[in-house]
Amino acid sequence: MEKKQGLFASVAEADITRAITGAYLKQLEEYAQCDVVIVGAGPSGLTAGAGLAGAGLKTLIIERNNYLGGGFWIGGYLMNKVTLRAPGQKVLEELGVPYEEAVEGLYVADGPHATSKLIAHACDAGVKFLSLTQLDDLIVKQGRVTGAVINYAPVSAMPRQITCVDPVAIESKAVIDATGHDAVAVRKLEERGLLKTKGMGPMDVDESEDSVVERTSEAFPGLIVTGMSVSTTYGLPRMGPTFGAMLLSGRKAAEVVKTKLLVRV
Repeated sequence: MEKKQGLFASVAEADITRAITGAYLKQLEEYAQCDVVIVGAGPSGLTAGAGLAGAGLKTLIIERNNYLGGGFWIGGYLMNKVTLRAPGQKVLEELGVPYEEAVEGLYVADGPHATSKLIAHACDAGVKFLSLTQLDDLIVKQGRVTGAVINYAPVSAMPRQITCVDPVAIESKAVIDATGHDAVAVRKLEERGLLKTKGMGPMDVDESEDSVVERTSEAFPGLIVTGMSVSTTYGLPRMGPTFGAMLLSGRKAAEVVKTKLLVRV
């Protein structure tokens, strides 16, 4: 029987520490081998994760920041408002996020509201997260990406001469690069001469959003690109603070992965 002291149950400080570390390590051990690792918890990564976990695939998202959502909650120019061009607003409807029509075909919503709903949707689907975790490298075997090498993000801020924290590896059947403009996972392969990126082009909203969704694909065996990492990989224009393509690209990335995994099985 639990002890009562005032309003809340009486619990030792050590019990709280054990609960946190025990649950974290249990999850890390369980997800040391998973179906999909997604690098980046922005709108594309979260949407892809929800689609994959919802289909029963063991999905882990790693995020270098201590928050989820990328630039989605910030919106345009730090104003916490996000815009979506039709048909992107249909995703907001599915998530239960209110929006207004700014001009015909362009919709505006509160970034924090949209982000919180998208995070909850991913969590409800079964996605697991590792925050403050950065991609150090990729596992590549027999010409295919088979996992991610990860480390604590704060390690990168340490003086180089004392940075000796070895990373750990997560094995997976596929990796999705959802790191935005930086295309971190793709760049790891480029550093080794395994592929060549074209870099992002200047802003052109009309061309960019269509092209990002269209070119969402497997850029290298086992590595799928989504969101703005698609632009960097294939030299597409940037789109600025409108997010319809981010959401639809994430959905397409999930479909690409599911198709690839089903074919391999």
